[in-house]
Amino acid sequence: MNLQISHEETNGVHYLTLAGEVDAYTAPKLKEMLVPLTEEKNAQIVIDLANIDYMDSTGLGIFVGALKSTKKNDGTLKLRGMTERVKRLFEITGLTEVMDIDNEVKGEAR
Repeated sequence: MNLQISHEETNGVHYLTLAGEVDAYTAPKLKEMLVPLTEEKNAQIVIDLANIDYMDSTGLGIFVGALKSTKKNDGTLKLRGMTERVKRLFEITGLTEVMDIDNEVKGEAR
């Protein structure tokens, strides 16, 4: 599977919409797009994961690194629109306790 990333900036907020899979093969593409945004001073980043079908530990690592970088630069990072499957991954690893995650979970049926 592939990973599609769209990026829009509106009123100083970066909106990323991801679709596909975030794994060892696609994570470098996400990192290349996301890291420069997290390094901006006071960046506000919102990432929509509603169309992510699969994520592995490599993907989680990208989001942990992005969170650290964003905080270091006085910015914010919010994840939203997770499927139940992806949300469960964040819950198991304890990331729901440290990351700003929109509680509205998208259903699995498509």
